[in-house]
Amino acid sequence: MTISKRQLNLNVGINTTGYLANAWRYRTGTRHDINDPDYYRRLTELAHKGLFDAVFFSDHPALMTDPNGRPFHTIDPLILCTALAAQVPDIGFVATMSSTYNSPYNLARRTQSTDIISGGRLIINIVSSFNPNVAANFGAEPLPPRSERYAKASEFLDVAKQLWSSWDPAREGDIPENRFWDAATAQAIDHAGDYFTVKGPLNVPVGPQGHPVIAQAGASESGIELAARHGEIIYCNILSRAAGQAFGKKVRDRAIELGRDPSGIRIVPGLVAILGETRAEALRKHELFSGAGSEDGLLARFVKDNDIDPHGFDPDAILETERFIPDPNRIQAVGMGLGLSDLLAHEKLTARQAVRRSEGHHRLVLGTPEEIADSIVDLWADGTVDGYTLQPPRAPDDIEEFIDKVIPVLQKRGVYRTSYEERTIRDRYGLPNPFRSNGNSRAF
Repeated sequence: MTISKRQLNLNVGINTTGYLANAWRYRTGTRHDINDPDYYRRLTELAHKGLFDAVFFSDHPALMTDPNGRPFHTIDPLILCTALAAQVPDIGFVATMSSTYNSPYNLARRTQSTDIISGGRLIINIVSSFNPNVAANFGAEPLPPRSERYAKASEFLDVAKQLWSSWDPAREGDIPENRFWDAATAQAIDHAGDYFTVKGPLNVPVGPQGHPVIAQAGASESGIELAARHGEIIYCNILSRAAGQAFGKKVRDRAIELGRDPSGIRIVPGLVAILGETRAEALRKHELFSGAGSEDGLLARFVKDNDIDPHGFDPDAILETERFIPDPNRIQAVGMGLGLSDLLAHEKLTARQAVRRSEGHHRLVLGTPEEIADSIVDLWADGTVDGYTLQPPRAPDDIEEFIDKVIPVLQKRGVYRTSYEERTIRDRYGLPNPFRSNGNSRAF
């Protein structure tokens, strides 16, 4: 690969009706789209038109049955990504998979197979399941404590990496005419750890990327440890420059302590973009799509979500950081809850300001296409982030609008591709091949 100028990486989430739960009322399409493979093909083709690095599927193997909500996860993402890879060229796929409720051999076999079939276009987002409803779908045992889930996840990835490299035909020597293959190219891993005992080798060979790119989501202490040890693409919630720089430094410093080269880590947080012909129009759309209906509604939601006594609440008073630090022992994901407290640790904000900085836990950017582009480039230009995972409020509408109005601005500024060039996702992100000494690295 020819080393080229650093460019902005962009993924796009395409779960069901879009990222914001209440925005489905204002989207194009029907409620039946969410179970239709052709719908996801159309979204992937749309993302391909926008030259996105990858389409992102989060996952949660439990049906949320709130009658006032909507299902957000339906078709198994790895199966869906494999089907889509056969229909849409170039673009990559992020499939979220649980380390808590999977076996390393089965996951390694399935993901390496998909990576080979797709020609090196797979990213796997490894998560530690935190919902007791998920645990109930996999047996009678209760959800393991957080410390155990993350320790298991780390060993899980250790085993998967060993399996992914356990059969490498490139090691093949001279083969006698009466032999089909050199069996010495496949080696048992003989892993025996605290959580897994796996003999190996894997019956799928090393793939075009070495192994699928590993994404990791989380900003808790346990999440940072897992990201520093294994993560290549870090999906997180960064709401400001100072908070993003502190997070990136923490992950990379820990990687160095673990003996890992931090240049193989990319910070790609979530981003919710809401466009308007004017900023005022974008503000009204935010109020509509969020379900709050008005700025007062956004403030009322802020009070409720943060368990604030509404009596005497002053939306224009500076918020105290300590008040918003999530309980590290709570059942819900801790990392995503840290975004607000990390933001407030670096900026003095009121509730009225804070409700316009984050939506669905991710950085919220509002305004005209030029203003959206300014906000995106702002944290990318100095290396605070390497790109973003766009989380459109509505699908397909907000994906189409972003492609038609924001992508051309980014291209005109020379920070975003005008065609697909690199073959694999690993090349596209400038990440080294873990099993080859001649892997690519990003030039800055």
